[in-house]
Amino acid sequence: MSKASRVIVVDDHPVVRRGISATFAEEADFEVIGEGASADDAIRLVQEKRPDLILLDVTMPGGGIEAASAIVKARPETAILMLSIREDLVTVRAALRAGAHGYISKGVGGDDLVVSARRVLAGERYVSPELGARLISDDSATAEAVPQHRVTLRAALTQRERQVFDLLGEGLSNQEIGERVGLSENTIKHYMTPLLHKLGVRNRTEAALLARKGGT
Repeated sequence: MSKASRVIVVDDHPVVRRGISATFAEEADFEVIGEGASADDAIRLVQEKRPDLILLDVTMPGGGIEAASAIVKARPETAILMLSIREDLVTVRAALRAGAHGYISKGVGGDDLVVSARRVLAGERYVSPELGARLISDDSATAEAVPQHRVTLRAALTQRERQVFDLLGEGLSNQEIGERVGLSENTIKHYMTPLLHKLGVRNRTEAALLARKGGT
């Protein structure tokens, strides 16, 4: 039997938090190892318990997006799934830019919540279908209405992400990149998803091509 994924739930509404935890507790492939109510709780719990997945409320004290950004820097191995009643695209994009691997509405059913968690843990970037459709539609409209403009991408990357980006341009595998920078292959994999999102590319091949062009 495979090892259960370790989960932490952080939401400042106790009833919501307990409901989410209970949903995961019913699944054999998940183990809830902690709960919190603020960004400070989230960061502390990640450092202490080293979960596979953390679910963050966007509007909790201290800010879910701020917590996500700190967690990505402190422990990129932890997958981040944002939960919110807010479905404005500005907030969704901000969460994904901060390093969240998924974003879903609090209105989803328990089955959908568990499925989205499994997909995020499998390395996918997941957004609720309705939100995904709106993001695609909005991006298409923006592309038609606004002239193409790209800022220097490297400025948006962390120091570690710039290292990985540059080594992608050399055609190195995750294992080779890890050996070069002194990290495990699995850690490099967890850096890859937020890096690709920040670069605005679909896969590592496109990222490598971009790196070879100078990252602009």
